[in-house]
Amino acid sequence: MLIRAIEEADRIVVGRLVLELWGAHTAVAHGEVFFPASLPGFLVEQQEQVVGLLTYAAADGRLEIVTIDALRRGRGVGTSLVEAAVHRARQIGCSRVRLTTTNDNLDALRFYQRRGFRLIALRPDAVREARRLKPEIPSVGDYGIPMTDELDLERWVGPR
Repeated sequence: MLIRAIEEADRIVVGRLVLELWGAHTAVAHGEVFFPASLPGFLVEQQEQVVGLLTYAAADGRLEIVTIDALRRGRGVGTSLVEAAVHRARQIGCSRVRLTTTNDNLDALRFYQRRGFRLIALRPDAVREARRLKPEIPSVGDYGIPMTDELDLERWVGPR
């Protein structure tokens, strides 16, 4: 498994993956619209095939994971991507890694908490607002749970 930074030559592949996996060229969190194909990030390749993708934005001492996808689950792809983001955060002087997910995403909540992330915020009904910016967001998510709220998780990676 090879983990490497996204390069300009990868932008078309990243754009296709984001569209396929996220249903649009945009991602929305906490009222902000992101264009993941233009963001920095990491690809995981195995036998010359992309098996993982993470994009991020960095500002104010925080690296925010915008998208993360392990195309082959249970093989360490997601964990490798998170650790690459943590390493990059430290390299660029960020003390925290943050991400936003939705209330229906129980698998993600388990995954992130097991990797040192803590819940830091709940925004009730935030997904309704997000749908105004990205109508492709479904109303029902994982396990048939109505998708209504945003949850922020954060992991400290530097000095407090």
